[in-house]
Amino acid sequence: MHLPARHLILLSRDSPGGLLFAAAQVAGTSLLGYVPRVTSKALTVSEYLQSLPEDRRAGLSAVRKVVLDNLPEGYAECMQYGMIGYVVPHSLYPAGYHCNPAQPLTYASLGSQKNHMALYLMSVYGHAETAKWFRKAWQATGKKLDMGKACVRFKKLEDVPLDVIGQVIARTPVKQYIATIENTLRNSRKTRSK
Repeated sequence: MHLPARHLILLSRDSPGGLLFAAAQVAGTSLLGYVPRVTSKALTVSEYLQSLPEDRRAGLSAVRKVVLDNLPEGYAECMQYGMIGYVVPHSLYPAGYHCNPAQPLTYASLGSQKNHMALYLMSVYGHAETAKWFRKAWQATGKKLDMGKACVRFKKLEDVPLDVIGQVIARTPVKQYIATIENTLRNSRKTRSK
């Protein structure tokens, strides 16, 4: 898995009510877009799910079950950025997320937004082969894909091919994900120093 050195996803909680998705580029950092999101102050996944309306709780719980059933060994579930996070814990990767080392490295996130539910797939972002596979697998199900670079948006559970979600989650072992991130960061630093 290889992420282009000029495109790294940056997640920031600095703006209330939203995540900033940005791309680190050779000449500096540029804003790709602002994605407003509903922020939760829940401390546990259980608290988070209980705080949701029944339809959202049922939808996210079903996707969560698929994620947990297919999550490779080494990743952990937690609350991160006001939603459910699947991360590489500091015990496996002490460096954490490069923009905020206090945070563990994010692999995927699942949350309820104002107008939709969302699954953020960091392993798809910037990896052309995985992105192509994911889009093709989703399309083969006959369901409409509403996706940005990493964010899969859906309004109801019936919109989601759960088997494809399971496959994409299972696709990247934790050691491979760490190696990919480190390689991308190393290449980015080399490019910027030229």
